[in-house]
Amino acid sequence: MAVSSSPAGVESLVDEYAELETRLADPSVHADPALARKLGRRYAELGPTVAVARELATARSDLAAARELAAEDPAFAEEAAALATAVPELESRLAELLVPRDPHDGDDVVMEVKSGEGGEESALFAGDLVRMYTRFAERRGWKVEVLDAVDSDLGGFKDITLLLKSRAPTPDGVWSALKFEGGVHRVQRVPVTESQGRIHTSAAGVLVYPDTGEDAEVEIDENDLRVDVYRSSGHGGQSVNTTDSAVRITHLPTGLVASCQNERSQLQNKARAMEVLRSRLQALHEAEQAAAASAERKSQVRTVDRSERIRTYNFPENRISDHRVGYKAHNLATVLDGELDDVVAALQTAERAESLAAAESAP
Repeated sequence: MAVSSSPAGVESLVDEYAELETRLADPSVHADPALARKLGRRYAELGPTVAVARELATARSDLAAARELAAEDPAFAEEAAALATAVPELESRLAELLVPRDPHDGDDVVMEVKSGEGGEESALFAGDLVRMYTRFAERRGWKVEVLDAVDSDLGGFKDITLLLKSRAPTPDGVWSALKFEGGVHRVQRVPVTESQGRIHTSAAGVLVYPDTGEDAEVEIDENDLRVDVYRSSGHGGQSVNTTDSAVRITHLPTGLVASCQNERSQLQNKARAMEVLRSRLQALHEAEQAAAASAERKSQVRTVDRSERIRTYNFPENRISDHRVGYKAHNLATVLDGELDDVVAALQTAERAESLAAAESAP
């Protein structure tokens, strides 16, 4: 897919980048942290594209000059030949960068992990998944916050909500890596509760959505909310707070629920729960829009049913399999220790291939 010598789309991006650079240098912009974060994220997103566009423009200009000079001085012929090779490569890189990206790739992520079929073993596996994502986040330099958690008796999780945040704006944020994790994860192993040594199959569900928070475009009517307060609980269910500081907010029209008990005060927990609720409603709104545009679109699995799985973790064979892209590897222990890079890379590669194919077939 070639890039024309003067693509209006590229020029508009370069202009937007320059405007963002000017705005971010204005101290008044940083008086509004939400605005500064939004502009910084867009600036970081455009950076790689603008850099390649400028490099391509320079290479094209140098190539024209080298060819003109080569007619008088053969010494420039070699430089012209090198530039003639570099220009198509830069055009290809720019074309790939210009393929429309997921607008949420730079966003942070709210993740819910829920136990499903399998009782206590499923809750223990949910705990293993939480550890896997936490370790992966640590390797990437992200911050992980537990917003709400319901523990199981043996140390797993019946339900837990996490917020995973990058420490600086980046075009390849948390969402770009973890957006593929939504769905049912199946485990095959001998549970600690199994006395006969038999292999069991159980499942845990993962929901992921961008942390749009204050940037969410949806409007929430306070009359549509039911707010419940309760005492924060620690591991095993014991109360860790003598006041009703934990908050659960239910959006009555949709039935969506957001809870937070991690903050120190009821007011802080309510504010955090509202951010999560906004993010969930925004994700629901965008999913409905996408479904209306394409009835065949496959949405993220939202049930915890073993038959609807995206990935299997097979302990006897030390194997991890992602059923969407046919990925298989026999390094289960390292993956569960947070080394998800190869799995994520396989899914990102498949997504890029789809995007490029769609762009090339577009009129």
